[in-house]
Amino acid sequence: MSMTNENPLLQVRDVTVRFGGLTAISSVSFDVYPGELLGLIGPNGAGKTTMLRAITGVVRATEGDVLLGNESLTGLPIHKRIRKGLALSQQLVKPLREITVLENVALAAGAARTVSPLKALMHVSQQAEEDIGRAMLARVGIEAHALQKPGIQPLGILKRLEMARALALKPRLLLLDEPLAGLNSKEAHALANTIADINRQGTTIVLIEHNLGEVMRICQRLVVLDNGRKIASGEPRAVMDDPAVRAAYLGGDTIAEETNAPRAAAGGSHA
Repeated sequence: MSMTNENPLLQVRDVTVRFGGLTAISSVSFDVYPGELLGLIGPNGAGKTTMLRAITGVVRATEGDVLLGNESLTGLPIHKRIRKGLALSQQLVKPLREITVLENVALAAGAARTVSPLKALMHVSQQAEEDIGRAMLARVGIEAHALQKPGIQPLGILKRLEMARALALKPRLLLLDEPLAGLNSKEAHALANTIADINRQGTTIVLIEHNLGEVMRICQRLVVLDNGRKIASGEPRAVMDDPAVRAAYLGGDTIAEETNAPRAAAGGSHA
């Protein structure tokens, strides 16, 4: 898959986000192509999560535009952006703890059918939503936990549950905000493999993540933010060798050590 032969699925065009006198994002532009697994990285406070929130409509861009499939999302509320094909898996996982893991995903699956999915699950047949829920749990590898309550699950399972809920929306573009945060190295490696598998199955993904070893291993292309500005983009190894990127992370040797993990392809190349 070549960027020259594909139209971007997502286009971020000169997006600026200001909070009062603070500029959190300053004229950032980048594209995401169909089938791509793109890493959006940068040091703490770089503006990565704000950028995702501007894409989903949680925060309003002060300037610029975001297009999904050549259609502008500017001015649309969050629920309409979701219906256009966006889904966000958040860093802080907050499932409904009084219902089962499966019911949590089924609720998300029912969101497209009604404004009140909980009411729909209570009063009409939920077989279709449960079928989708089971499929998504299998896709992220936690189908064995379907009938258990989220409250008894470790963080690694909850991270996968959050991803399953996002996938149940059948997104054209899946946004992942630090899915590996808080996991040990074995759990992070396994979840990164799952993310790569989901991408190989055809889901386009934008990944925010501080685990640079796993980012280098699974992402096909990187966009780097620092202090709200884009400072680099391109093939992962070339990006991480960029002096500006090393300076942003305040330690070139540390970056080199973190990114020496062997890189496994996770889909088509967009270098």
